[in-house]
Amino acid sequence: MTAGRKPQVDAAAGRRAVVAGIAWMMLSTVLFVAMHTMVRLLAADIHPFEIAFFRNFLGLFLLAAMFQGTGWGALKTAQLGMHLVRGAVNSLAMIAFFLSLSLAPFASVAALGFTAPLFAAIGAALFLGERMRVRRWAATLAGFCGVLVIVRPGLAAIGFGEVLVLASAALWSVALLLIKAMSRTDSPLTITAYMNLLLTPATLAFAAFVWTWPTPAQFLWLAALACAGTLAQTALNHALRRGEIAVVMPFEFVRLIWASAIGVYLFAEPLDVWVGVGAAIIVASTSYIAYREARAKGQVEAKATAAD
Repeated sequence: MTAGRKPQVDAAAGRRAVVAGIAWMMLSTVLFVAMHTMVRLLAADIHPFEIAFFRNFLGLFLLAAMFQGTGWGALKTAQLGMHLVRGAVNSLAMIAFFLSLSLAPFASVAALGFTAPLFAAIGAALFLGERMRVRRWAATLAGFCGVLVIVRPGLAAIGFGEVLVLASAALWSVALLLIKAMSRTDSPLTITAYMNLLLTPATLAFAAFVWTWPTPAQFLWLAALACAGTLAQTALNHALRRGEIAVVMPFEFVRLIWASAIGVYLFAEPLDVWVGVGAAIIVASTSYIAYREARAKGQVEAKATAAD
């Protein structure tokens, strides 16, 4: 009797995990778009370089609170050089992305930002020796076709903002590969800690050239922005932990819906159907790549378990 119930219990638990994963992903889309909206609004009076600095600086206070519970031992690492490289790359990616939010249409930035996994897939094959079979290469190519649908070279002017988004995505893909390599020995908290510690002075170096002191009201918005970014990343991590990647990743497309609505109603930007079509292609291709990676990882773990 009990044995007969076990598959039903496991199935119910699996469904709850999927629903929870989707809910966390939906929450992350709202928080990410909220952060990007605040960047766009603040950029009218504060340079994006300075906004990027406060995003990292104010994150240090949350980080300090986390270390109160875990202790400072998490700062120990044998890969300081790799953390320094990641910090430099990540700071450039953030600077480029925040600047693009002040230059390009809001929905286009959101759509082109989905390309980071495509760059990461190519980088993993070229530099980490990961195998990419025909279907993954086809999915990656399809994703970049989605980029062409959005920017439509020759049919529409390609702005500097769109170029910055793609440059940011390419740089972020390098950071993703470094994170993947460092995660073999360092904990997620260690990686996050060094990111904030290194990005704060790095972005300050950019902000120093355009510095203006924020008003008390602007400072509150900057604090809200930093909280939204931190919570968005936390929600995304929960989504990927609770639900299977192939199930939860397509829901990231909802971010484009929020971004398009805000672009139309808050920033008076025209609704571009080609951005939606291109983004759908990109999200579908990146979701398939994530699915193939998760499946390959599961097969490796299954073989390892069988060998034991």
